[in-house]
Amino acid sequence: RQRDNVEHEGYDEVRSTFHGEQNNQNGVNLFERILSRDNLNLAYLQVVRNKGVAGVDGMTCEQLLPYLKEHREELLAQLRDGTYKPSPVLRVEIPKSNGGKRKLGIPTVIDRMLQQAINQVLQPLFEPTFSDNSFGFRPKRSAHDAIRRAQTYYKEGYRYVVDIDMKAYFDTVNHDKLMYFIERKVTDKRVLRLIRLYLQSGIMTNGLVERSEKGTPQGGNLSPLLSNIYLNEFDQLLEKRGHKFVRYADDCNIYVKSRRAAQRVMNKAIDYLEGTLKLTVNREKSAVGSPLKRKFLGFCLLTTKTGVKIRPHNKVKVSVKAKLKKITKRNRGRSLEIILKEIRQLMTGWLNYYGISEMKGFMNELNGWLKRRIRQYIWKQWKYPRTRRKNLIQLGIEKQKAYEWSNTRKSYWCISKSYVLHRSLTDKELARHGYEDISVKYQLIHSSY
Repeated sequence: RQRDNVEHEGYDEVRSTFHGEQNNQNGVNLFERILSRDNLNLAYLQVVRNKGVAGVDGMTCEQLLPYLKEHREELLAQLRDGTYKPSPVLRVEIPKSNGGKRKLGIPTVIDRMLQQAINQVLQPLFEPTFSDNSFGFRPKRSAHDAIRRAQTYYKEGYRYVVDIDMKAYFDTVNHDKLMYFIERKVTDKRVLRLIRLYLQSGIMTNGLVERSEKGTPQGGNLSPLLSNIYLNEFDQLLEKRGHKFVRYADDCNIYVKSRRAAQRVMNKAIDYLEGTLKLTVNREKSAVGSPLKRKFLGFCLLTTKTGVKIRPHNKVKVSVKAKLKKITKRNRGRSLEIILKEIRQLMTGWLNYYGISEMKGFMNELNGWLKRRIRQYIWKQWKYPRTRRKNLIQLGIEKQKAYEWSNTRKSYWCISKSYVLHRSLTDKELARHGYEDISVKYQLIHSSY
């Protein structure tokens, strides 16, 4: 009898006065709003816009529309009579910057569309209940807003941060507690049942399906909203106690004025997260420290004569330089056009995110190093002395000097900083090939913030 019930087993045959009602806005219940044509069309467009790979059934985004045209009525009928069963999510692992792996669950495109449809209806319902200090996966809020709030707290004198890291948060959410939190706002049983089915849809790993008794697989369209609903309980506790904090998804920083207070808050927070919410706190990564050193969303703070600024964490700088080094590795065997395209793609996204930071010196240094890497790559491509001599002469180098340098035995890296390559492969010449000066690009982006 409890197999498809959204309630906890301990509440079998118990009914609250709320369960007899259904969320009703403008005379239309939530379930019908989710399945409305306009809502499903918006969900379809969002899934196609996000692209993404196929789930366990192999159906791609391009195949979704033909499928819906043929099976739309059948799908809606199954949803309305309660016979629809979500497919298991496909488990994939992607590498993390620290050497570990992040587990993602990829639903089928049909389930992604339905989850998006649920999200579009429930998000406005829960949004007013969320804390003003929560920034992750919320409309008109971003990681930049979160770090700016942290910057404000530091200016106000909160010089210590309680940095809490949750271990595998999306895989440890308690289903019964989550459903209880949802039931406070959603009383339409059909919606609750569908959400429960998605939570328990299972995970396919290497062709084998495992039961999902806890967690909201990271990668589903509904998971971000569910994670905010779950952690909103923690937010409300912190607000009730008057704490200054910033939370972005499962990354939470609490700001206090003394180390002693920080240790006390850390212990209380861990007790609540592990005891009440049944989550696991990563005690190795969680710590009390200074916002000037602790990494939050890839950033940390910087004190200057003109005030408190935002800067990228040192690990972020090392990471982006390593990626550029890999792209410009001289034995890759790719055309210069492809190399420069990959650099543009990487740096456009990186600067759009980290452009808010104060890092003029770092960008000038990185720009000079990167141009040297590109000159080295071009010199390696020229390969033969006669090719080098010919290209140097075409670029304005005297014949005698071109002959001398084309026959040099110096290393590629040594040649890349020589005056002959700086005179021939000038910044203007690199721009002609398609190189976008990342230092100039940074200044343009930074000035817009």
